[in-house]
Amino acid sequence: MATGQALVRDTAADRERAFARHLETWLDRSYALAAAILGDRDAAEEATHTAVCSAWRGLDDLRDIGRLEAWFTRILVNACRDQLRRRRVRPLSVELPAGLAEPDRSDDLASRDGLERAMAALSPEHRMVVVLRYWRDLTIEEIAERTGERPGTVKSRLHYALEHLRTAYEPDSAERGNRR
Repeated sequence: MATGQALVRDTAADRERAFARHLETWLDRSYALAAAILGDRDAAEEATHTAVCSAWRGLDDLRDIGRLEAWFTRILVNACRDQLRRRRVRPLSVELPAGLAEPDRSDDLASRDGLERAMAALSPEHRMVVVLRYWRDLTIEEIAERTGERPGTVKSRLHYALEHLRTAYEPDSAERGNRR
């Protein structure tokens, strides 16, 4: 019996070590993801804290240490959803965290401002799939797993979000499409 208990204890210790390593590596990225979804640094900090605490309390529910990042991201996305439900108000502006702006590499402030305004105009559900797809570089299936949505729903939200972003970010894009 002592062997079985030691095995369970070792597995729990392995999960705790993996979780600690995960936080060292992914905490800043998790905060940046929450900030992009919520559009508010304070709310992102609270959602990230809530997700870390929830994950720690639920660590025994993690069946596969190899799925830790996906498991934690789902907890974080749900914490962001809870924040959005509580506030019931969309942010007036979205300031993208510095780490999320890296892929852009553009120094054009007007371009970045246009993107921030276009992102702010998205619904939280649409903003979430855009952030997970393009800043986290997740596949449709990975996004579905982390949000608890069906892949078809994720595809639809991504399609409409990108359509909205194109229209909002490039007002003349609709005219170009009509000329073709």
